[in-house]
Amino acid sequence: MEKIAVYGSGTIGSCEATLIIGHGIPCTVIGHSERGLERCRKAVAQNWDDLIANGLASEDNKAAALELLTVTNDPAALAGCTYVFEAVAEGTAEKQAVYEAIAEYAEPDAVVASCSSSIDAEILAGLSPKPENLLIAHPFQPVHMLPLVEVVRHEKTAQSAIDRTLALLKTLHRQVVVLNRSVPGLLVNRFAQALFRESIYLIEQGVTTAADIDRAVKYAVGMRYASIGLLEYYDAVGFQLESTIAGNVYPDLCGTREIQKTTRDGLTSGKTGQAAGQGLYDWSQKDQDDFRLRKQSPYFAGVREWTMPTIH
Repeated sequence: MEKIAVYGSGTIGSCEATLIIGHGIPCTVIGHSERGLERCRKAVAQNWDDLIANGLASEDNKAAALELLTVTNDPAALAGCTYVFEAVAEGTAEKQAVYEAIAEYAEPDAVVASCSSSIDAEILAGLSPKPENLLIAHPFQPVHMLPLVEVVRHEKTAQSAIDRTLALLKTLHRQVVVLNRSVPGLLVNRFAQALFRESIYLIEQGVTTAADIDRAVKYAVGMRYASIGLLEYYDAVGFQLESTIAGNVYPDLCGTREIQKTTRDGLTSGKTGQAAGQGLYDWSQKDQDDFRLRKQSPYFAGVREWTMPTIH
């Protein structure tokens, strides 16, 4: 079994740690400030409280899991670690410093799995003293519940690093897609950006509203592709009909390569989304606890498969 660490105490690191200890595996989280460490501890505890509130775990599970968690600012705590999830800020200087610390303190053959979604794997490899041990393993929020991980190799990635990553992610009940090289946004964020762009375009054209777009996605697009694959559906419809639909729709799709006016105006006015209280929606009219629950609820079934620790 790999000895696992998470380098980074933010939201992704906290959720990654929740997942690991939720399978009865010890985890060390390396942060860089006392404030960050306290925020991490609270986030992990909140994750467990949410699981308990929804009947997915018990207080005993939580207590046993938290005993498996070490949260520290000292990178020397990486001693003996064989697998490290890197979840620090998306900057090359920050990541290079982390990779150097891992090379210094962790086991010589430790795999480093970056959670990055925006930096090319080849660039990350160039920052690492041991590029053969580095790859991207990009998760999705909430990381401890949403099962997909995008694994991305680069030219120098050793096959052993890929094999060990797939074995570990399988242990953590993850679904994996493997990309042979980086592309901006990887898979899921590319799909999302295409949908975001078209949605903003339709709102700006006065075709419909944010609420009705969300309703269309929730009750048609999302439900359909939760049970069958996007390209399974394409094959089921058939190339002839799909080519006819494409001929009608492609010329009218949004093709801008610029940030759209709605987003630019929001950045100027400070109406930048949930954290600001106003974006496409007025978040003062939304129940924040209900939203957090809805973000998690599709993944409850997967949590029931965890090999949760118990107090002996």
